[in-house]
Amino acid sequence: MTGLESLSGVVAFVEAARAGSFTAAGKRLGISKSAVGKSVSRLEERLGTKLFHRSTRKLTLTSDGQAYLASCGAALDGIAEAEAVIGGTSGGPSGRLHIDLAAAFGRHKLVPLLTRIVREHIALHLTLSFNDRVIDPTEEGVDLVIRFGESPDSSGLIARKLTEQRRMICAAPSYIAERGVPADPDALADHACIVGYRLGSPLQWVVTRNGKAVRFAPPASHQIGDGDAIVSMTLGGAGISEMPESLVRHHIETGNLVRVLDDFEGPPIPVYAVWPGNRHLSPKLRFIVDVLKAEAQAGTFD
Repeated sequence: MTGLESLSGVVAFVEAARAGSFTAAGKRLGISKSAVGKSVSRLEERLGTKLFHRSTRKLTLTSDGQAYLASCGAALDGIAEAEAVIGGTSGGPSGRLHIDLAAAFGRHKLVPLLTRIVREHIALHLTLSFNDRVIDPTEEGVDLVIRFGESPDSSGLIARKLTEQRRMICAAPSYIAERGVPADPDALADHACIVGYRLGSPLQWVVTRNGKAVRFAPPASHQIGDGDAIVSMTLGGAGISEMPESLVRHHIETGNLVRVLDDFEGPPIPVYAVWPGNRHLSPKLRFIVDVLKAEAQAGTFD
């Protein structure tokens, strides 16, 4: 098989994977469904593995297919973007960008902004995933990750701080009425706490003691792996939680939540944009990161 034929098989595979069918991929490529299927079959034979699970009703990726799509899809998008830039035909960001977002923060603060961006730049296409776990964007084929927490220490990643948010320890008025207000972090031993859960372990809180930020392990009465669920349980009176300001400020302003342990508030938690360091900052990625930074400075994420 020549290099050109090999590339055509990759293009057919990527289009079929994204479209979910050989028929739709053929329409996009201007060839028949049969031609797409044969091209993908030749590619699978060359690779020595199946890329799709085929049935009369559904076309789904195998695990090898998912991994291959992550690499090949990004490569083809990069080629198309480079051609647009060199040819001077790009009137703005274009191509597909996979962004993995911190779940609750992503849904409430970033999705509205990203929606506005793609309406203004119709050649830009997004793949969005939502996670509260830490991921390696290089391994998982993700272009950009938005996360709370410290800057990643991996030499293979590039991180840019977007903003930071206050940590707020709060509870529902109904909980306070039943259990009282803790006087200090140690008093939380007599309270129910709702804590984050990641990689099989409850997450610690960060509080200030004697002017120093320290990690503190409250009683993990409820361990929850989703920010929205933590807020929901806190609103329901299940316990005390520590969350970024953007996720609870509205509830505090309306009186549905009250702050506790204000004197022990920890330092602000940073929000980072992280991307693989083994690729250049492409125009579409640079565009999104710059917009996120500008919006953060304008207070959009507060």
